[in-house]
Amino acid sequence: MGAFQNRLTAGTCLVGALMLSTAAMTITAAAQDLTVALPTSVNTLDPHNTATVGTDLSVISHLYTPLVIRGPDLALQPALATSWEAVDDLTWRFELRPGVTFVNGEPLDAEAVRWNIERVLDPDFNARVQSWFRPIEEVRVIDDTTLEIVTNAPYPALADQMSSFFLLPPQWTEAHNPAAEASSSGPYELVEFVSGDRIVLQANDDYWGEAPPFQTVEFRMMPEDSSRIAALLADEADFVQYFPPSEIDRINESGRAEASAISGIRFMLVKFNNLRPPFQDNPDLRMAINYAIDRQGIIDSLFNGLGDIANCQALSPAYFGYNAELEPAPYDPQRARELLASAGYPDGLELDLEVPLGRYVQAQEIAQVIAAMLAEIGVDVNIIEMEFGAWLDKYRNAGDLGDMSYLGQAWPTLDADGLLTLFEPGNAYAYYENEQFGELIREARSITDRDRRQDLYREATQVMCEDPPHVPMFFQPTTYAVSNDIEWQVRPDDWVRAFDMAPR
Repeated sequence: MGAFQNRLTAGTCLVGALMLSTAAMTITAAAQDLTVALPTSVNTLDPHNTATVGTDLSVISHLYTPLVIRGPDLALQPALATSWEAVDDLTWRFELRPGVTFVNGEPLDAEAVRWNIERVLDPDFNARVQSWFRPIEEVRVIDDTTLEIVTNAPYPALADQMSSFFLLPPQWTEAHNPAAEASSSGPYELVEFVSGDRIVLQANDDYWGEAPPFQTVEFRMMPEDSSRIAALLADEADFVQYFPPSEIDRINESGRAEASAISGIRFMLVKFNNLRPPFQDNPDLRMAINYAIDRQGIIDSLFNGLGDIANCQALSPAYFGYNAELEPAPYDPQRARELLASAGYPDGLELDLEVPLGRYVQAQEIAQVIAAMLAEIGVDVNIIEMEFGAWLDKYRNAGDLGDMSYLGQAWPTLDADGLLTLFEPGNAYAYYENEQFGELIREARSITDRDRRQDLYREATQVMCEDPPHVPMFFQPTTYAVSNDIEWQVRPDDWVRAFDMAPR
């Protein structure tokens, strides 16, 4: 096992720690309430049918328990599992806390974990997160607090993957709609879910861990940046994220809240639908669009210089597998025109650009700038704005992405396997059929040698750079503002959790 086994030390040495052992969680439950303004709607409370961290999974993390959790420092911490280890190349063993139950009385034990994994792997269910768990061959229940997960090939990122895998109560789920209801095992219980408007949670008095820091947590859906900031400055919201960087000074000058920004891990891209013309089997057209967009110009003009250009890959330096040797395609309109002609469009062409609303910082403004840049090389762009949930359904469920779409992607494992799987041939998110790329990431997923995995991801990112399925744009800065009554442990990975906060 070698270096791989050494990586596990950080997890197994935390046996005595609690799931929410952050500073924000060491206080007792307070009467103070917390209101979080979200930029877009929560689409589901079913943790197996969403990969959206900033909204769906953030809310779900208050209701349900994972095996492990990633703290604000991005390190894995125990949750339901008190320890975990790879006992051989194909087998992971998890030791669980005894006596944990859901609020309906069902035990959250090894058998419940097995049921959840089997639910996700059921082809008839077609779970949205199924791709990340397909290597699992079997779940062995040793006893109530011990289980082993057996994979069909080595899966070194499995423990990391479990940090976003939340566990439902089996019997309750069979009789209810987990997309809109909840039977909690987490620090909060669901009080109200008004789709598109608000979600209200209250502290779970029977929670197995530390008492939650707020008695009530309300998530309000506010897609307009101006509305979220106005709510913050009017003391109607305590926390907002993902607003234009130009608003940071205004918020700080108000004296009512503190605002700032940190480097984020969310990869922003212009995604091509490579499964149909004109991008299908046309790498020159894809490269032409890459050369036509001035990424640094967008960062400087819209983000006040905040944000880092993606150097021809989806991975930021925070991810294992990052390729430091790649360089971004330069802004070169003349080269873009030449490639456009060689792609078969010397007189230009017309393309649709879909833009989901409310999810990404200044997406509408960025789309307008991209359209203007592409017009300079003879590409007419039709901007199609869509509510995020409708866009996601079209993109993921219907398999009907437009010619192009502006979007962002990240993955909470911080391992290349998680994020690059979004581009693997056959993945519903991919719209990309480069089999050489697919073979490389499948091989990297199936070995435990870290150095060899790094080499394979270096090759895979190089392939993607030379045959781009998208325009790698930049890593979106994480702008945030917190009321003066709240402390927040800043984190760059999109999770919005009350247990990372505390009353002042």
